[in-house]
Amino acid sequence: MRTLYWECAMGAAGDMLMGSLYELYIEKQKFLDVMNCLLPGVTLAAEAVTRQGISGTHMRVQIHGHEEGCGHHDHHDHHHHHRSPADIDAMIDGFPLPEAVRTNAKRVYRSIAQAEALAHGCAPGEVHFHEVGSLDAVMDVTGVCYLMELLAPEAVLASPVAVGSGTVSTAHGLLPVPAPATARLLEGIPVTAGEIAAELCTPTGAALLKRFAGSFGPMPAGTVLGCGYGCGTKDFARANCVRAFLLETAAEAAGPNDAVTELKANLDDMTGEALGFAMERLLEAGALDVSYVPLQMKKNRPGVLLLCLCRPADADRLAREILAHTSTFGVRRTDCSRYALTVEKETVETAFGPISCKTGSGYGVTKRKPEYEDAAAAAREGGAALETVREAARMGERRADNAAGKKTADLN
Repeated sequence: MRTLYWECAMGAAGDMLMGSLYELYIEKQKFLDVMNCLLPGVTLAAEAVTRQGISGTHMRVQIHGHEEGCGHHDHHDHHHHHRSPADIDAMIDGFPLPEAVRTNAKRVYRSIAQAEALAHGCAPGEVHFHEVGSLDAVMDVTGVCYLMELLAPEAVLASPVAVGSGTVSTAHGLLPVPAPATARLLEGIPVTAGEIAAELCTPTGAALLKRFAGSFGPMPAGTVLGCGYGCGTKDFARANCVRAFLLETAAEAAGPNDAVTELKANLDDMTGEALGFAMERLLEAGALDVSYVPLQMKKNRPGVLLLCLCRPADADRLAREILAHTSTFGVRRTDCSRYALTVEKETVETAFGPISCKTGSGYGVTKRKPEYEDAAAAAREGGAALETVREAARMGERRADNAAGKKTADLN
């Protein structure tokens, strides 16, 4: 199993995470060429640097030849633009990148917006991004999401995260380390202060780790396929870098291979519109799946059971979302192990044209599921039944040049 392991002994920031992945990716120039077409006047360069005798890569973003200088983890220049979550979403939606990359980048920013809102006492939509809204931060987030798609690890793990200590100067003034929004994003993640009195983990770094790392702990046993060093801007007494290992680990022969949390609440006094709104908010907040099951409740009232499936690290935050957006006075939590197939996104050739599919494999099982939108469009265009197109896709030949690679999916 291709496993990515991030060593965060010096914290995490977007540029450092991107640098560590960049060193693992073979077609480096191709990645840079794509990234440098995203925003006019914005360029991304990979610089070879040395930190305390260790060589690595620092990803440097310039805007019209100058660094914006407010998205990185160890320098703070507050001469920058303020962007809203809607501004960031619109910007990312315009990037000519795979949909999965844009979706992950937007979800990272939504998690930051929610953390900033909780930290500063406002609604997520009213957040004005300062440091994390700079164009270099947008490039950092997008670059990490794109490299994760290109490397396509089947599992992602990380070490406990060093957060640093002391204070950091931000657009909100002098804040304690970790900054309040960062502390919110790190809920459910093991951390350590580390040995350095500085901000080692930024909101961007925390949000990216939360999005991609399925668990946190020691590095698993396996064969090292590659090792990448992503360096920060500043020199400390310890090498200022995130280290990424690409490993071939033994796949579990049997037993659960994933961890999820179920959040539940019984509801009997909400309208269908309100239930739909609550579902939308939970999915936007990072829930893996949300569903309603009919219930017959006390006093002969018809009601529904809300079921929210999420990553354990997200459970506390999503429980607050349930309390905020439904009428319940309590949320039940069950931590579960689950058996998850490894999913590969691919395109197959059929008589109705190319169809995008998901193929799941593991535990002696292999299954292929055509994507509905592709299958429905092909059925309409070819005047065929939807199930006929689906069956053709299930039996179709994989188009190797368009395969997206393997990754562990957020299975429902």
